[in-house]
Amino acid sequence: MENFPIINLEKLNGAERSNTMEMIKDACENWGFFELVNHGIPHEVMDTVEKMTKGHYKKCMEQRFKELVASKGLEAVQAEVTDLDWESTFFLRHLPAFNISQVPDLDDKYREVMRDFAKRLEKLAEELLDLLCENLGLEKGYLKKAFYGSKGPNFGTKVSNYPPCPKPYLIKGLRAHTDAGGIILLFQDDKVSGLQLLKDGQWVDVPPMRHSIVVNLGDQLEVITNGKYKSVMHRVIAQIDGTRMSLASFYNPGNDAVIYPAPTLVEKEAEESKQVYPKFVFDDYMKLYVGLKFQPKQPRFEAMKAMESDVKVDPIASA
Repeated sequence: MENFPIINLEKLNGAERSNTMEMIKDACENWGFFELVNHGIPHEVMDTVEKMTKGHYKKCMEQRFKELVASKGLEAVQAEVTDLDWESTFFLRHLPAFNISQVPDLDDKYREVMRDFAKRLEKLAEELLDLLCENLGLEKGYLKKAFYGSKGPNFGTKVSNYPPCPKPYLIKGLRAHTDAGGIILLFQDDKVSGLQLLKDGQWVDVPPMRHSIVVNLGDQLEVITNGKYKSVMHRVIAQIDGTRMSLASFYNPGNDAVIYPAPTLVEKEAEESKQVYPKFVFDDYMKLYVGLKFQPKQPRFEAMKAMESDVKVDPIASA
């Protein structure tokens, strides 16, 4: 199988720009995932985030997770567990408003570090959306505008730790799913692996690399591109040794954003007699997704298609 796509963003600034853009295009069309190096976020910032995230887990969350495992008898299971994941998590919201000051048990320094990291990730996400626009032949800013709604995008970080699991063949770190939202930026552990994506019917490891950012596309980008780019099933395999850190930051549409295929892309698809994806309000999709996250995405799209006659297009997003 071909190698997992690794994109050096620095090469956008020189003679290799067109080749780098082609690599991003190929990754979006054929993988739904790629890994960024030289992405502009300083290594020392990432090192501090990692150190403080792992320290917070040890100090505040490790014992709670052990107590949860004991209360559910998970170490003694004999059959595959299909209704929960072997992970310890909390969620930070950055946009449209920060909730970081309300999240309990965080040191002030950690809050400050995560605020700064989130701002850097937000900037990177918006840069990536414009690179996707360029490859798709959409005007610059189209995707950001499509995500905006009336109050701006939703942006938040799921902070996860995947502790050592005695029976990884029976319990997944995180069950297979596609992401509901827009574009996802992942800062993952570079020593403990576990993330896999489904490609051509096979599970492929996403290689842990120091100071990289893994990018994957969510369901909303599949809809806006009318299937030219696709969200991809992925999962986390629990490991017997080592705790895997994962900070997944989701740059998603605003709740009231109306999501629908970009008209110029539909025109191109129509020439090839391909189906048109549905039009819907993002919050309606999320309400459906909550109950169906670990199931195939196609029925979700079909359910939205059945509802779409009630959706009005926001003239701002379609301008």
